[in-house]
Amino acid sequence: MSKIIWKAGTFIYPLPVVMVSCGNMEKSNIITVAWTGIINTDKPMCYISVRKERYSHDIIKNTKEFVINLTNQDLVYATDWCGVKTGAKVDKFKEMKLTKENAKFVKCPLIQESPVSIECRVKEIKELGSHDMFMAEILSIDAEDTYIDEKGAFDITKCNLITYANGKYFTLGKQIGKFGYSVAKKKNRKRKS
Repeated sequence: MSKIIWKAGTFIYPLPVVMVSCGNMEKSNIITVAWTGIINTDKPMCYISVRKERYSHDIIKNTKEFVINLTNQDLVYATDWCGVKTGAKVDKFKEMKLTKENAKFVKCPLIQESPVSIECRVKEIKELGSHDMFMAEILSIDAEDTYIDEKGAFDITKCNLITYANGKYFTLGKQIGKFGYSVAKKKNRKRKS
């Protein structure tokens, strides 16, 4: 097997595809973002990268807060639509029939239909060229209670979350392992005599 060399570009796939809400309960917007992730554990921090010409860019830059709303199979149409339409011309909540929900720590609305909403406060803005990276502290994770199992843990397998890769959306598959399984000691099975 041999590899073909392509020019350098954005090809780390799959990526989470999220709807980021910003603004406030009266005047808000949703921007679809695939360039997002975790950047620190203690204090928990994440980032989103947004093109400077996007309508939401200045809203986030001025308010210094946003909400990352995870997307699932039920939200794939709205996720795509909110990524190709501009909030300068349309009310994305209204057009996609999405419900605004009050956040606990930021003024931005949560998207009620999202299985998980992550409230964020911007700590630093890094200008990178085509995009600005908004690095933010995670203030709260608001999870839909139907995805919490009987032990009180979040069961991500029930969410039908989606990802983005090379211009297409995909659903996440089944669990195939867990962190540390490759080095975990095997449990001894006692034989019945």
